[in-house]
Amino acid sequence: MASIMTILLIVGAAVFGLSALAGRGKPSQAIGTPGGTPSAAPTTPPPPPRCPLTGLKTAAVPNRPALAVKVENIPEARPQTGLSWADVVYEEPVEGGITRFIAVYQCSNASRIEPIRSARLTDPDVLVQFGHPLFAYAGGVAKVEARVRQRGLVDINYSIPAAVGAYHRDSNRFAPHNLYSSTKELYALARTPGRPPEPVFIYSAKPPPTAVPAASVHIPFSGYSDVFWKWSAQRKAWLRFHGSKPHLLSDGTQVSAKTVIVQVVRVVLTDITDANGVPSPEVISVGSGKAVVFRNGKAIPGTWSRPALSDVTKFVDAQGKEIPLAVGNTWIELLPQTIPFTYA
Repeated sequence: MASIMTILLIVGAAVFGLSALAGRGKPSQAIGTPGGTPSAAPTTPPPPPRCPLTGLKTAAVPNRPALAVKVENIPEARPQTGLSWADVVYEEPVEGGITRFIAVYQCSNASRIEPIRSARLTDPDVLVQFGHPLFAYAGGVAKVEARVRQRGLVDINYSIPAAVGAYHRDSNRFAPHNLYSSTKELYALARTPGRPPEPVFIYSAKPPPTAVPAASVHIPFSGYSDVFWKWSAQRKAWLRFHGSKPHLLSDGTQVSAKTVIVQVVRVVLTDITDANGVPSPEVISVGSGKAVVFRNGKAIPGTWSRPALSDVTKFVDAQGKEIPLAVGNTWIELLPQTIPFTYA
């Protein structure tokens, strides 16, 4: 009897051992989970950060607001410095048929921006689209400076005492065409750091189906600013000219843009006059009108719409779809509706 019991114990131990070996390497089942522990769902990596005003990929978006700088554009002011680093540039009509630029920076830095000139009533209404940007300019009449504050812009103009050290005079140029600064110095004037603006445009890798071929654009503001943009397939950008002359910057590079927008606007004359008694025009940037977006050697005809000052301007095609811009810098030509423009 004892031997039979011994045999049974030996057989039982062998069966238990085989069962244990057969179970090695298998995951343990979770209680209440049929089939064991479920595998983790695959995770999609987040998209890379993009600059809010260009759509360009970046390692990190700078934690700072947009910075707008008013830049002169009469022949005596050329060549300018710093426009190539701007995310967005507006060209607006001012007195006597001349134009000036609003250069808007956020992702990139400019070691020098020159020449900086005075603001106009047009500027605050355009810039409020970027939230609460810093606005650098060489002073302005009381009505203009009051509107800058009314629109919630951070006023860091040359005339305020705290800004004196951030602006300099270029001894190689004649005043008043020689005032300059840098994004580093101008951002340092902000009392609070602020935050990046929300995107104001949408972007795409390719033009929409409504685009038609276009190689050049002629925007005849005046004899002082007879603007041509010509598409360069080699550089994959629009190149800017004054008449037949390339618009060159101080480093010898030609002004270029990935997207050019002609925004046809209503312009009114104000009671503000310049030193020669010429009335100062104001662009009415709220409302709607004709617009053409130029990108990738093509044109997308459409319209612009901005129902209220608190809205962002939308550019839409003939079907009412918002027009995506090319990734990169954008130039917006605020062209008076009394001036015809052509493209081909």
